[in-house]
Amino acid sequence: MNFPRRPITISALIFLLTVLPLAFPKETSSSTDHQFPRPLILEINESHHLKKSPAAEESELQCTSWRVAAEANNLSPWKKIPDECADYVKEYMEYKGYEIDLQRVSNESVLYARTLNLSGSDGKFSWVFDVDETLLSNLPYYVDHGYGLEIFDGEKFDEWVEKGEAPALKSSLKVYEEVLALGFKVFLLTGRSERFRNITARNLVRAGFRNWDKLILRSTEDNGKTAIKYKSGKRNELVQEGYKILGNSGDQWSDLLGTSISERSFKLPNPMYYIP
Repeated sequence: MNFPRRPITISALIFLLTVLPLAFPKETSSSTDHQFPRPLILEINESHHLKKSPAAEESELQCTSWRVAAEANNLSPWKKIPDECADYVKEYMEYKGYEIDLQRVSNESVLYARTLNLSGSDGKFSWVFDVDETLLSNLPYYVDHGYGLEIFDGEKFDEWVEKGEAPALKSSLKVYEEVLALGFKVFLLTGRSERFRNITARNLVRAGFRNWDKLILRSTEDNGKTAIKYKSGKRNELVQEGYKILGNSGDQWSDLLGTSISERSFKLPNPMYYIP
């Protein structure tokens, strides 16, 4: 008699592999001599086979589109991340997405820096770095504040800055050390207030950043200026002093655009907040 052939199911295969060796043991084997190691299967996780619901897929696509538009500076000024993208931004920041994007920027920065010939520059070739979310990470602060889901609170953020506990972005530390080793003059240009000079300098040193040429912070006369106007003005001053800005690294477009822009700029990812 011919029986129809049917593909064996996973459940049937597991049964055969686990039960049959027990039903037909070797006569010469000891109680600890198994044909298969025990237990053969601890758990079957089939979650990767489960498809996301259409609504979940649509939400993820919309949030990915929003993040790309934010990074490309194609959005109108925004004050907080969309409510529906809270989990998306959290996952991006905490898992591999953010780290991989940072590393790519780092790699490209180093490759570019190595192509430059600094001979004959009289020590005037420079690289400008922003501080927050460029050299130092405030992710520990934003973990407690919804990864940008909350409207920015300057007083709470200042309390975090006063702690001086922001860790280094490791990929940026690599760029920083490479740039120093190549002979660039390094300028740190931050929107932090001048009153945070000492704690910012200590935090930077503790995180591994040393030997910069100048740390530039907002003075009282810079209060009220947009970031793009303030940072353009400070770069203008550097150019007037004879420096040639060959590289500029920042997480905001306002770190990079305006006047006296660098020969090449490197935008680090930051979907948590926007500074005009």
